Amino acid sequence: MTGGVILVFARAPEAGQAKTRLIPKLGPEGAARLHSRLVHLTLDTATAFHNVAVQLWCSPDSNRSFFNQCRATYDVALHTQSGVDLGQRMLNAFSQALADYDWALLIGTDCPDLSIEDFGQAEQDLNNGIDVVIGPAADGGYYLIGLKRPEPNLFRNIPWGSSEVLSCTYTRLKKSGLTFSQLHEHHDIDRPDDLIRFPGLYDADGR
Repeated sequence: MTGGVILVFARAPEAGQAKTRLIPKLGPEGAARLHSRLVHLTLDTATAFHNVAVQLWCSPDSNRSFFNQCRATYDVALHTQSGVDLGQRMLNAFSQALADYDWALLIGTDCPDLSIEDFGQAEQDLNNGIDVVIGPAADGGYYLIGLKRPEPNLFRNIPWGSSEVLSCTYTRLKKSGLTFSQLHEHHDIDRPDDLIRFPGLYDADGR
């Protein structure tokens, strides 16, 4: 295959397992419902981007009814994430996808502000010869990473889930000599304080 692919990383929205840092604010069921909304919002945006394949990379596995419903609704291919940590899971997904496509954009489901324009800029940069595209998140991580070939050094021994992810990634990029570009910064929803920016996604009861 040629062209590009968007890889959406998502956890099943199961109470007590999804958006755990929001459970003190929304409760287990409320956090899971919000996570489900974020997955759908992300897939709405990804599948609206012109004629680019979309793959949903599922955790803990792709056999959950929620993911089967997503496949039916959005016509996306399902894959199961594999690896001992997030970095290995991301690298495995990139390695598989880039065997079939010219470039790949990997995103999570925590960024309600992610837009088609972000995808378009990332695609343009990669097609113009940039090696790596990063979409920085305000919390020190990133909401998007785009590659044309697997880059194992960007995914090993990174302090995933911390505020150092982005700075560590930039350090690796500079040492590697890879060219890279940066998209607009966006906010993720990970912690209770983040909910203030996106009040339309939930109500006071977490519904």
